[in-house]
Amino acid sequence: MSAVPEVHLITDPGDDRLGDYRALTDLELRTRWEPPNGLFIAEGELVLRRALRAGYRPRSYLIDEKRTDQIADLPGDAPIYAATPAVLEKATGFHVHRGVLASFHRAPLRTAEEVIASAVRVAVLEDVNNHTNIGAVFRGAAALGIDAVLLSPTSADPLYRRSVRVSMGEVFAVPYARLEPWPDGLDLLRHGGFTVLALTPDADAVPLQRLTAEQRRKTALLLGAEGPGLSKNALAASDVPVKIPMRRNVDSLNIAAAAAVAFWELGRDDPDA
Repeated sequence: MSAVPEVHLITDPGDDRLGDYRALTDLELRTRWEPPNGLFIAEGELVLRRALRAGYRPRSYLIDEKRTDQIADLPGDAPIYAATPAVLEKATGFHVHRGVLASFHRAPLRTAEEVIASAVRVAVLEDVNNHTNIGAVFRGAAALGIDAVLLSPTSADPLYRRSVRVSMGEVFAVPYARLEPWPDGLDLLRHGGFTVLALTPDADAVPLQRLTAEQRRKTALLLGAEGPGLSKNALAASDVPVKIPMRRNVDSLNIAAAAAVAFWELGRDDPDA
């Protein structure tokens, strides 16, 4: 029988051992701190355990002192810190209502060539900077059969805490990489046999359900940021502009909803669905 891990009680929100968790709501600070230091934060027990199953190595855990029984089976020797909700809030900058946080080591970022090597359906995100949208797209990608996600250089970090939380940890399930240069890097997909589809509300675009069998065989779906959509350069670099037919004069869906509809349509004939 394995020993119950030791829990270290923290009473001072300024304790140096909580450095990884400082000011979690400060996006600019966290962006400067997390990727350069090779870490990310998982929030909630479900997300934490999905990160562990995906092979990410924990640096430390930080939990509400009343929830220590939830983590008695955590693997490894990463330190476990516990504190009252008041101390947690002062240290992190927000009320940790899920009561469980963890700091993890990032894995080396894979190359675009690596993540598309065995892929059949790929999502490509251009300038998607909203972390909620990033997380929602990854959750949809995991659920609806997308094999990999490629991000333009200016798209947001999928491992930012909010992205991870909104995705319910599914950012760990879908391989992803940065695609550079942009948009010339799309040639990599074309050379790999993908048809590059650009999702747009343009009236002249092809309805997704009318793509030919050859166009659907191996697809890379371009998605733009909510509001501006895809850039002219990205549209020009695509093979086929596609659209989701709208009714009642609605011009478009938000990116999470549009991505989910398009992912389902592109994978509806998958024998494994």
